[in-house]
Amino acid sequence: MDIGNSSLVAEFILVGLTTYSEIQLPLFFLFLGIYIVTVAGNLGLVTLIGLNSYLHTPMYYFLFNLSFIDLCYSSVITPKLLVNFVSKMNTISYAGCMTQLFFYCFFVNAECYVLVVMAYDRYVAICKPLKYTVTMSPQVCSLLAVIVYVGAFIAAWAHTGCMLRLTFCDANTINHYMCDILPLLELSCTSTHINELVVLIVVGFDVSVPSLNIIVSYSFILSSILRIRSTEGRSKAFSTCSSHIIVVSVFFGSGAFMYLHPSSVLSMDQGKVSTVFYTIVVPMLNPLIYSFRNKEVKVALKKSLSRKSFS
Repeated sequence: MDIGNSSLVAEFILVGLTTYSEIQLPLFFLFLGIYIVTVAGNLGLVTLIGLNSYLHTPMYYFLFNLSFIDLCYSSVITPKLLVNFVSKMNTISYAGCMTQLFFYCFFVNAECYVLVVMAYDRYVAICKPLKYTVTMSPQVCSLLAVIVYVGAFIAAWAHTGCMLRLTFCDANTINHYMCDILPLLELSCTSTHINELVVLIVVGFDVSVPSLNIIVSYSFILSSILRIRSTEGRSKAFSTCSSHIIVVSVFFGSGAFMYLHPSSVLSMDQGKVSTVFYTIVVPMLNPLIYSFRNKEVKVALKKSLSRKSFS
C-alpha cells in the first residue's frame, strides 16, 4: 500500500507534551535521564540473560522478550519527544507518522501479550511445579513467543491500516508528542466511525482478555501460595509474583484510562499525561523492578561483574 497517496497532508506538526516554554528544558533533561535509564536497564537485562546460562529458563526467556520490547518501544517514542523540547517546531512526515504509529501499536500490543504469557508461566511454576518442565518446554516457549509477535502484528496493522484509509486535509497539528491513534482521528476530514470501532474492539480485547487471564492466573497462584507451609517458600513466591503484578497494574491501568472512556470525559492533555506512564515510565520501571526485586538476577549480575574484573 502506498501510504503517500492516502492523504493530502505531507507532514504533521507535533505539539509535544506541553506548550510552556519555561519548563521545556527541565523536561528535556528529565526525559533524557529516563530514556538513558530505560536503554541501559533493558539492554543490560537482555545482555545479562543472554550471557548467563543460569538464567536460560522460561521465566527469563519471557523477561528477555519483555526487555527487548521495552527497549524498542521506548526508542520509537522518546527520541521524537526529546526533539520537541529543544526545537521550535517538531514536524514528522506523513510516512514517518504512520510508521511510528505502526511500531508503537506493535510494541504496546506485544507487551500486553508477553505479560499474559509471563503470568501463565508463573501459574504453571507455582500451581503445577511437577509438570513445569514439560508444559513450559523450549518448543512451547518459542511457540508462545511467535504468538505474541504475530498477534501484535495483526493488532498494529488493524490500527494502521484503518488510519491509512483516512484523508487528512488542512489540519496537520497533532495535539500530542507522538502519532497516537486518538489525536490523529481528531484531524481526519473523513468519517472515523470504522476506526473508532476498531479501537474499541482491539483495545477492549487487549485490556480485558489479558487482564482477565492475569487475574485468573494470580487467583490460582495466590491460593497455592497460601497453602505453602514454609515461610521462606511463601516469601520467595510472593516476591517473584509481586514484581509482575506491579508492572501489570501500571501498564494496563494507564492504557485503559487513556483509551476505554467516552471522549468527553478525558481531555487530550490528560490523555498525554496518561500515555507517558505506559510509553515512557513503564519501560523504565520494568528492568528496575525485575532486577532489584529478583535475587537470581542480582546473583547473575555479580557473577558477570566478577568474571569481568578477573579477565
